[in-house]
Amino acid sequence: MNKVILGLMLLLPASWTQISKKNSALDQAEEAYKKADYEASVRAHLDLITNYELEGQEAAYDLALSYQLNGQEEEAKTKFTELLSSPNPLIASSSANQQGVMLGSEKKYKEALEAFKTALIKDPTNEIARYNYELLARWLENNEDQNQEENQNEQDQQEPSNYAKRMKAEADKLVDQFKFGEAFELMNKALEIDETVSHYQSFIKNLGDINEINEQ
Repeated sequence: MNKVILGLMLLLPASWTQISKKNSALDQAEEAYKKADYEASVRAHLDLITNYELEGQEAAYDLALSYQLNGQEEEAKTKFTELLSSPNPLIASSSANQQGVMLGSEKKYKEALEAFKTALIKDPTNEIARYNYELLARWLENNEDQNQEENQNEQDQQEPSNYAKRMKAEADKLVDQFKFGEAFELMNKALEIDETVSHYQSFIKNLGDINEINEQ
């Protein structure tokens, strides 16, 4: 009898220790993400899945998002693709939306639009995906309609200075990140001190249109 009791007493603390370690690992993963230490977040989520066998698509989505924010796009794409078939509409839709964001950053705008559309099909209540879809659809429409006119106008206008070209390049980087409002503000401030920035007037107008949508 004593041996049985002793055996139980030795097993229980081991179980408690494992639970404690798992909870600690969960806390570390959450803390790393909150601090925007995405490399640590990737490591922590991998640890949870591999060493603590934390299953579930929520954990897989958190890992995919950590991959994306850590600049590991290929790993993120693989994980998000796996999650598109999730029976959980929130996870499937959010995964499609994140794919759209990455495609947009790669300037694959039409593919990004399809990804946002998929996100809405998976979950019509996903307002972030709806916003991204409408924003990008408007952007593509304006660019297609004004592309020829813009090219002609740019030929007729004064050549942009090196400063103007540099500001346009910075604005393009912001657009790649879907930061249309910041790009619009950047170009307008540049125009205040360099009139040759007007060479990109159609580009600035498009940014203004997108910014209006953002403020609605």
